[in-house]
Amino acid sequence: MLEVSNLHVRYGGINALRGINISIEENKIVTLIGANGAGKSSTLRAIMGLVDKAEGKVEYNGEDLTNLHTKDIVKKGIVMVPEGRRVFENLTVEENLILGAYTRTDQKGIKEDMDKVYDMFPRLKERNWQKAGTLSGGEQQMLAVGRALMVRPKVLMMDEPSLGLAPLLVKDIFEIIRMLHQQGNTILLVEQNAKKALEVADYAYVLETGELVLEGPGEDLLEDEKVKEAYLGEAR
Repeated sequence: MLEVSNLHVRYGGINALRGINISIEENKIVTLIGANGAGKSSTLRAIMGLVDKAEGKVEYNGEDLTNLHTKDIVKKGIVMVPEGRRVFENLTVEENLILGAYTRTDQKGIKEDMDKVYDMFPRLKERNWQKAGTLSGGEQQMLAVGRALMVRPKVLMMDEPSLGLAPLLVKDIFEIIRMLHQQGNTILLVEQNAKKALEVADYAYVLETGELVLEGPGEDLLEDEKVKEAYLGEAR
């Protein structure tokens, strides 16, 4: 479905990504795990056209997206929920959701999808008049996910969705990820909480300093001794 081949990203003299190859199959959850600075977020940003690719190719269902502008990638149905949520703080919840559908013109469909978001996140419906900047961190994350869903995504990429949230809210976020998956969404997940990410993932990749060092089914990597020691806080 979504194929990333030989991806290289450089920031000045720093090689952030060095020949990354990943594949995301339809209706699967794929996760990227690794330490800070490993290149996880750079991978998502490169797929979305937010950073320049020094080398490599991004294809979606055989179509080359490598040199497309971000807005055109969004129109193809590939959407990212950014790290730090990045909601429009001075706009209301409803205005944020409407902006999520900026590539669409089907007003009836937009209204239907907004109702679906409100059904999924009742707290957003209760606060649809409220400025996004006054929401709690968990509510802002729900809004960021809801805004992305307004695109009707075919691939939903999530960058550190649990970052900065209390443990109870982290549990809620991963329940949301499971629910989205059950509804047929394809998800590419970048997450510092490696244990939670591997528990939900069909397949996982481990990044270290811009290179892929390990891959396999999420349940297998949960039991891998190197992964346990490096990312799950378990000694051999």
